[in-house]
Amino acid sequence: MTSSTHSGRVALVTGANKGVGHAIARQLAELGMTVWLGARDQQRGTQATGELRDLGLDVRFAHLDVTDEGSVALAAKYITQESGRLDALVNNAGVSRGWAAPSQTPLEDLEATFATNVFGYVTVTNTMLPLLRRSDAARIVNISSVIGSLTVAAENHDPTGCFPDGQFPVILSHSMSKAAVNSLTVMYANELRGEGILVNAVSPNWVPTDANGNTGILTLDQGAHLPVRMATLPDSGPTGTFTVATADGLGMALPW
Repeated sequence: MTSSTHSGRVALVTGANKGVGHAIARQLAELGMTVWLGARDQQRGTQATGELRDLGLDVRFAHLDVTDEGSVALAAKYITQESGRLDALVNNAGVSRGWAAPSQTPLEDLEATFATNVFGYVTVTNTMLPLLRRSDAARIVNISSVIGSLTVAAENHDPTGCFPDGQFPVILSHSMSKAAVNSLTVMYANELRGEGILVNAVSPNWVPTDANGNTGILTLDQGAHLPVRMATLPDSGPTGTFTVATADGLGMALPW
């Protein structure tokens, strides 16, 4: 049954046609929000939107490629016309171009990963900020990962339990991109805290995705719970934090 807890609120979730982004979009809509489901593939995005609408949820498709500024601008224009504002932005769209060691990483993989995972977050955030500023309680959630933690990598110890001690992944493009996501999260949090816009980085933890062969220690719904909570924080909520979803639903702080 759909809750009316956040009835009238409007959210945008990028990369939401599948995986944890799709679960986040559904859970936000189940709270009573109008959710714009962002996807670069029109057919897949339309299909995913239809599936959620069939559940009685107010989900609408936003054709949006985070690497294309024109595409993002058109999506913002459409959301402005239809909804007038945004109360929550979840930057979820991401790619993983291989999990190679630093010495074996092609520069093109690094460039492609940053184009979506970092520059895409900045493009969407900057373009949607005028809409977020129309809200009385705007929230921005940047989807990150434990592999973006420099502290965890340096200690070679994963507090989430995904990787055994001494076996933290030695990969470059994805780790660097998520470390950059953490950095931009802090920068935006500091810029926007005076306006009451809360900005946080959240890892959904190891959930089944195409990038990891659909393996995971949490389900997609479990991984989506914390991003949804951070997207609907009260005014007294935190900003500039880095947390990871846990099976108990409480979440856990991660070191930068």
